[in-house]
Amino acid sequence: MIEKINKLKKSEIREVIDNRILEFEEAGKNKDKVFSELCFCILTANSSADNCIRVQKEAEKHFETLEGDELAAKFKEVGCRFHTKRASYIVHARKNKQKLLENLEKLDEKDMREWLSGKTNGEKNIKGIGMKEASHFLRNIGKKNLAIIDFHIIDVLVDNKLIEKPKKLDKESYLMIERELEKLAGKVGMSLAELDLYLWYIETGKVLK
Repeated sequence: MIEKINKLKKSEIREVIDNRILEFEEAGKNKDKVFSELCFCILTANSSADNCIRVQKEAEKHFETLEGDELAAKFKEVGCRFHTKRASYIVHARKNKQKLLENLEKLDEKDMREWLSGKTNGEKNIKGIGMKEASHFLRNIGKKNLAIIDFHIIDVLVDNKLIEKPKKLDKESYLMIERELEKLAGKVGMSLAELDLYLWYIETGKVLK
């Protein structure tokens, strides 16, 4: 695995990945883009990245304006899976947008992930966001020290004998795999944000977000 990554670091893929990291950093400086990226990550569960990128592009201007039924109809029109549920999650997320922005200013990355994926007074802070989606969102706005773990990444690690395939991806398994990825990132001299893009490329042949 280390050899594969180091080889890619010397190829044209490095420039693509470096540019994508810069795009994430720029997105994190724009409050409207921050919320759009949160919505994108709400859309990603059980959906392909390519489709969610397209849905974001076509529906982004409606994330903060349309009410639930209208937003669901728009999502259905542009081919978003689970359009009704996704719309309700995004409408709910609007209520906590200011708290989201405030917490991004004062919390470190891991505490921010806990807030995004957690609850306050028994209610989810951001519906539709778990550990993976929270990590994905934070990476997409320029944070670099969290792992985005899904079964694409797990398959790469299992195939290269870095981990055994977990029976389920609960929080304990997630954090265990993240620690293994931190070790790998240290060995190849990059952040977890960069490593994710290299691993995603190794598994899919694509550099997305």
